[in-house]
Amino acid sequence: MKSAFDLSFRYKIPLWGSLLIVTTALAVSASLMLLDYDDLKEDLLISSSNLGRTLAKTLFFPLQLDDVWRASEIIKAPLKEPSVDNALQPEAIVVLDKAMRVVVSTSPRTIPMLTGLRQLGLEYAALAARIAESRGGDSQTIDLPESLQLYVVTPIADEGDFLGTLVIVYSKDMLLQRFYRAAWRAGLMGFLVLAVLLPINWYWGQRLSRPLLLLADRMGSLDRSSAIKIEPGIYAYQDELGRLFGAYRRMLVEQERKKALELQMMQSERLAAVGRLAAGMAHEINNPLGGILTAIDTLKVFGDADPRTAKTIALIERGLFQIRDTVGGLLVEARMKSKDLEPQDIEDVRSLVLPQARKKGLRVNWSASLAQSLPLQASLVRQILINLLLNAIHAADSKGLVACSVELDGGDLRLSVENDGKLLTPDQMAHLFEPFSPLSEDGHGLGLWMTYQIVQQLGGAISVECDNGRMRFSVTLPFGAGV
Repeated sequence: MKSAFDLSFRYKIPLWGSLLIVTTALAVSASLMLLDYDDLKEDLLISSSNLGRTLAKTLFFPLQLDDVWRASEIIKAPLKEPSVDNALQPEAIVVLDKAMRVVVSTSPRTIPMLTGLRQLGLEYAALAARIAESRGGDSQTIDLPESLQLYVVTPIADEGDFLGTLVIVYSKDMLLQRFYRAAWRAGLMGFLVLAVLLPINWYWGQRLSRPLLLLADRMGSLDRSSAIKIEPGIYAYQDELGRLFGAYRRMLVEQERKKALELQMMQSERLAAVGRLAAGMAHEINNPLGGILTAIDTLKVFGDADPRTAKTIALIERGLFQIRDTVGGLLVEARMKSKDLEPQDIEDVRSLVLPQARKKGLRVNWSASLAQSLPLQASLVRQILINLLLNAIHAADSKGLVACSVELDGGDLRLSVENDGKLLTPDQMAHLFEPFSPLSEDGHGLGLWMTYQIVQQLGGAISVECDNGRMRFSVTLPFGAGV
């Protein structure tokens, strides 16, 4: 079973981002709620302390005169005034004498007058104990454990004359209700923030992960026969991910170059093997063929054949001569001595092929920049050019175009022959240089194979390509090869 760390970046980035946003929002909201609760409690304590001190000063003289009625009116006044915030509204106000008895109360039913505070229950007994401990001080807040009330106690005294204690009672429920309202507002605000940030996080997570997913998918295609390219505009930035895309494109170029080199080596090895086989067969055929031709020649000279037999012998001889010429085409000997290549040799080739081109009404574009002799065997170079040009003339459309270029490139002689006409498929081009090629409509199909063998023995290279509706043969021959 996959863990969260094994998920795709398509989900991992948005999910981790969402988790971070939600955690941050909850932590901030909780902190704000706690601060709001502390601020609310502090506001309540300040307000209640101010109220207690004001009432204590006002109650001093009525209590000194035992004016209970006046004291009752004073403590009821704050409860009659409407409060903007219920959390700051007292639940009850009680005046105690020195003996902790109730002098006057705003809730006589629950806190009856002239009753000892300790007699009202355990909570009030604990409150009386706390008041006794802090008697004579300033206003203070007493928060008893497990109590639903909050007590603010203020001594009623003036210039050291202590008359009693003022107790203001607040309900914690009212405080919590105000806190809940503030918490609801904070939670709603947090929800709105999440409603905005989470879709943005999901959008950016998907956008950030899309290039990674694309790169992972393309990397997975490298082990297939044809890897998928990545267009440069998909991710145009130069950060770490952009450098990964650049490295993938470079790796793809190197892989294609490697595949092309492997294919070229396989084709060269195959053609060389076919060439060795064909040459071996040619030698084996030449031996009995020579004997047969010698026997026929003897029969013609010394035999006394009638006209029909003589005609049959002549027919057999012509067939054997054709076999000898075909077999001779399979024997390419590039080590025989020949004169160096001269500019005139190129012109001779032009003169030889122009009549063939004119018969088809072809246009011949000729470009030869050779101005000096080269240490290349002239007969073999002439044979290469003648074979390529005759092949191009044959393949070109009627009134079409044949172009030939001969030029120097550093230490290499470059020959280029191209023609319009029917284009070959990649599969056909893969078998173009094989002997007895089925692509040859007439003849024995050895011209291009012989050309390939000569180029190989001269240490050069030959290639064919389709470009702008034309077939182009390119030959590169290094100087000094074959000398």
